[in-house]
Amino acid sequence: MDDASSAPEIEVRPAEIGDVTAIAGLAGELGYPSTAEQVRDRLAAIEKDPRHATFVAALTGNEVIGWIHLSEDHSPGSDPRAEIRNLVVDSRFRSAGAGRLLVERGEQWARDRGLAVIGLHSNIIRERAHAFYLRLGYTIAKSQKVFRKTL
Repeated sequence: MDDASSAPEIEVRPAEIGDVTAIAGLAGELGYPSTAEQVRDRLAAIEKDPRHATFVAALTGNEVIGWIHLSEDHSPGSDPRAEIRNLVVDSRFRSAGAGRLLVERGEQWARDRGLAVIGLHSNIIRERAHAFYLRLGYTIAKSQKVFRKTL
């Protein structure tokens, strides 16, 4: 899919309930195995919250080949900002422009909300993703460790 002349027609639109199976499959490709039911429940929990947005990249015919989830982040220690929480493009369609279109749509969502900064976290092993974000004008702000505790 690297040849621009053979690039597919890609539409970016808000995620819909009919997209949950594709979103779940792509979440697994990202390393977060999920069922369609789990994705449906997660989307339902955030769909009415304007501080969250999920968009899909779909080919003509509505085949979902990627998705992005963003949220508005508030903290007493910093100004509000947007955060890209998840971004994945089907491995068969990487370098076809879907990731760029999804990020651009996410950036527009952030601007529409009056947010001046957008950020994301990317696993240290995702070197191809790091190069992608650098090409889009993102800069590395810091490196850190992520801690979790199961409750």
